[in-house]
Amino acid sequence: MTSERIRILVTGGTFDKEYNEITGELFFKQTHLGDMLRLGRCRLEVEVETLMMIDSLQMTDAGRRLILERCLSAPEHRIVITHGTDTMQQTAQVLGKAATGKTIVLTGAMVPYTFGSSDGMFNLGTALAFVQTLTRGVYVAMNGKCFSWREVRKNKARGIFESAPPEHP
Repeated sequence: MTSERIRILVTGGTFDKEYNEITGELFFKQTHLGDMLRLGRCRLEVEVETLMMIDSLQMTDAGRRLILERCLSAPEHRIVITHGTDTMQQTAQVLGKAATGKTIVLTGAMVPYTFGSSDGMFNLGTALAFVQTLTRGVYVAMNGKCFSWREVRKNKARGIFESAPPEHP
C-alpha cells in the first residue's frame, strides 16, 4: 500500500514558539516542523507550507479565510494544520462548515517544542496517523484523542481538549 502525500500547513501557535532568555518572552522565529519530522523519523511523503507564524489569539477572520483557501486549493486530500490551541476550535469550525471534501486534522501544543517537555511531537505524530485513517471531515487531534470539529472545546481550567455538545450550523 502506498500512502498519498500529506500537506502540513503551519500557522504558528505554542508549537513553534521560542523563548528569549534575556527578556523571558516567547516569540516566533521559524517553524520546527522539519526538525520534528526528522527526529520522529517520519517516512511519510509530506509537503510543509508555512502560512503564518502567529499566536492563535491573534488569528483573524482573514487568517482563517487564508487557511481555508489553502486547504481548498491544495492538491492533497489529507491536510494537517499546526495551530495555536486558544482558537483552534474556531478555525476548525470555519473549515468544517466549508465542507471541503478533504480530511483535515488540526493539532498544536500546550508547551513549546523548544522546551523539551512539549506535547508537540506526540500531537504531530498522532495527527499524521489520524489524517491517514479518518474519513473526510475536519478534526482536532490533541494528546492522543481525536474530536470532530462539531464536538470539541478546550477546557482551559484543565489544560486539555474534550468532547463538547455538537455545534449546529
